[in-house]
This record gives sequence, structure tokens and C-alpha cells, in this order.
Amino acid sequence: MIALSSGSLYNYGTARVFELAAQAGYDGMEVLVDQRWDTRHPAYLRRLSDDYGLPILAVHNPFVFGVAGWPDDQLGRLQRTVALAQELGVPTVVTHLPFRFHAIMGHWHAYRMRPFRLLAPIPRREPYYHFLRNGLAEFEAEAGITIAVENMPCHRLLGSKVSYYALNSADELEQFPHLTLDTTHVGTWEGDLLAIYEQLRERVAHVHLSNFDGREHRSPPDGRLPLGELLHRLARDGYPGVITVESHPDALDADDEAKCLAALRRALAFCRQHFTVEDQSPKLA
Repeated sequence: MIALSSGSLYNYGTARVFELAAQAGYDGMEVLVDQRWDTRHPAYLRRLSDDYGLPILAVHNPFVFGVAGWPDDQLGRLQRTVALAQELGVPTVVTHLPFRFHAIMGHWHAYRMRPFRLLAPIPRREPYYHFLRNGLAEFEAEAGITIAVENMPCHRLLGSKVSYYALNSADELEQFPHLTLDTTHVGTWEGDLLAIYEQLRERVAHVHLSNFDGREHRSPPDGRLPLGELLHRLARDGYPGVITVESHPDALDADDEAKCLAALRRALAFCRQHFTVEDQSPKLA
């Protein structure tokens, strides 16, 4: 099934995103819990799902601090999101990896004001890190929810590639029961997307599909990643999970609703075109 993430159009109201997804022909929705109250009221979300005929196929744990009504710590946010998924009858929760650093933000005042960021390591005894390493499988079983841990991006710092997240390599991700394969984040690793998929495919329970051209979260048809081949392999392997289009608003022409709808349809058409098993039968002359 091909879903649209509400986070793809985080600058729109939640109902408007459901409406556009329905008009474009998506099979369902992934709801990102964020500062919009609409993204975490179960009765309202059920009503949107019914009104637009779009099942909610996944809930994304909030990845920012200061979401009203949600704990600020990563473990508390996950527990609250799982409770929301249970209330909605949603089978999958997407969650991020733990941070490696605290970020201390400030401004340097000299000839002109300049922002700066200082990074301080987070101890590995931090509760969320410990939970993912030691308690995730048991929590999944008790909750009856698939918790799909998402691979995260790498960034450039002083000319070097660095991950701000712990456990963020293909080898480390193998320890988790279920994964969300985020394709644009793999693009920032400068690795081989297809090889990483093959390494992790037994654990891939959810897919975030967007492209990468030096910028993250481009529309699936636009960028340098082999997303068509990845979709073919998912189909070949009988992948039973959800593929969620998760692009940035500017990649979907969100400043113009008509163009946005066309961009959503184009992204969906790309997914449907490639999420097929290639015909290997011999051709008759």
C-alpha cells in the first residue's frame, strides 16, 4: 500500500492533507504527531479517516521537543505515541534513533551576530538508548504494535561526515526487530541504497520513500537514488508493509494547491509504476 505522510505537508492543516491524499489516490495515511493538535486527537483522526476513506496505516512518533501533551523525553514520547496507535487501531509506529549529542545553541557577537552550535555527548546510559538496546522487543510484544526504528541522516561537520544519532549504521540497525528504511537518509550516508536494503530487508517493516539530490526529501521521481529499482526489489521480495511518500513541502510545490495535487499524483504514479514484479517470461519473436 502507498501512503502519504502528513509531515510531507506540515504547513497545511491535517484535514487538507487528508483531502489532497484522497484526491490524488493514495491508499492511506501516515500521521506525524507534531505541534498540530489535529495530529493527536483520536476521535478527530478517526473522523478524517472515515470522511476521506483513508485508513491510518502508521503513526510517526514526534521527533521535536515541546509538543503539548507529549513528554519531552524520547522514551516518554514513544510510549505516548504507542498508546495513541493502540487507541486508533494502527499497527505500526515509526520512531527515531537516540541522539548522540546535546546541542547548545547560541550567538556570537562581534562585528556582526553569528549563530553557533556546540555539541556535548549524551551518555549511553540514557533511558531511551538503553530501552532500544534491551527493552524494545518485549515492549512491542506487550503493546501488540510494530515499532519500526528509522535510520537517520548524516551531516557534514568541519568537512567530515558525522551522525548526530547513535546506532545509525546498517550493522548497528540489524539489532532491532523492525526497521523503517528511510531512503533519503541513506542518501546522506553516501552509501549504496540497494546493498543496504539487501542487508536489512528481513527487518524492513516500513519504508519512507523520498529522493536525494544533495537536499533531503525530494519527490520520489526527482534525485539520484535508484528508487525505481528499490521498489522493484520490494515487490520481488513480496514486501507486505506500507510505502510512505515522505517529501518536503517545497518538493511538492506546496505554495500552490493545484501544483501540489499534481506533484502528489506524480509521486504516486512513480510508486505504482515501479512497485511491480518485472516480467521475466521469454518474449515471442
